[in-house]
Amino acid sequence: QVQLVESGGGLVQAGGSLRLSCAASGRTFSSYAMGWFRQAPGKEREFVAVITRSGGSTDYADSVKGRFTASRDNAKNTVYLQMNSLKPEDTAVYYCAADQRVGVSRYEYHYWGQGTQVTVSS
Repeated sequence: QVQLVESGGGLVQAGGSLRLSCAASGRTFSSYAMGWFRQAPGKEREFVAVITRSGGSTDYADSVKGRFTASRDNAKNTVYLQMNSLKPEDTAVYYCAADQRVGVSRYEYHYWGQGTQVTVSS
């Protein structure tokens, strides 16, 4: 089992950057693929990014491709989401999630953090 805690959210102007962190408990962090999802008010939770167990491969939603970068440090049990060139439509609660399989659907992930709010002003 793994527990996840996100941090790094906040208020930023359009065009700015934020880096989200997700710290995981447990000694088996490196056995989990890690996903990032987001949920805006009135909308369903959507896929943002995924990174494989080793960090050697990533995948992104088209809406963030080229602007967001997922990375991980298995020695620190932490996964990151670097968000650049932020847009107002990126405003949402961002969640990290863990599962032993790599997936892009929220239904594939067993473990979730509590979320961190990102607000991008125009």
